Amino acid sequence: MTNSVQSPPNFKHHVTEQSRLSDRMSRRLTRTYQLYSRTSGKHVQVLANKRVNANGDDGAVHGRKHLQTFRNNPKLEVETDSFGSRVRIKGVKTGYYICMNKRGKLIGKRKGRGKDCIFTEIVLENNYTALQNAKYEGWYMAFTRKGRPRKASKTKQHQREAHFMKRLPRGHLLSERRPFDVLPLPVPAHPFSKRTKHSHHQHLGER
Repeated sequence: MTNSVQSPPNFKHHVTEQSRLSDRMSRRLTRTYQLYSRTSGKHVQVLANKRVNANGDDGAVHGRKHLQTFRNNPKLEVETDSFGSRVRIKGVKTGYYICMNKRGKLIGKRKGRGKDCIFTEIVLENNYTALQNAKYEGWYMAFTRKGRPRKASKTKQHQREAHFMKRLPRGHLLSERRPFDVLPLPVPAHPFSKRTKHSHHQHLGER
């Protein structure tokens, strides 16, 4: 009788496969920050007309109120989609998700459940982050020096136009919550009283 040798499970392959699937079971984690464009020198924003550009000023707290609301919305809410590095990106002010259509154009959508609204975060050696679309692999979010979206079919991971840096809004460093919001452990409804603690220690001493 011969014993067959089983190869160890390929955990890396498992992680890769699971990262491609949307996680419908776990609670979604959210982060709030800005995406700084390496080429435009400003921040990614989703406007009320569903257009996406990289012309947002840091913090978006200066200027007249109507300009701040409709032309300067760089604060983004980023939701995890899987236990890997796939995320959905939504403009905090407008509520529109950043998505990509079949022509490689960035657009805003009210509902961001499709794969065209999911991006894979790729951390590069230069500490910048590239965002590859989950539906159209090899297509990246990218902007020109004027902050205009670049056609995704012409983008590559190594190009400066596809490089971003995560930043907290100006003046929000101390007020922002942790990168991932984690709920604290619940406090017991009936904590030990002094008498209960004394009895508990006395019982342990008798053992």
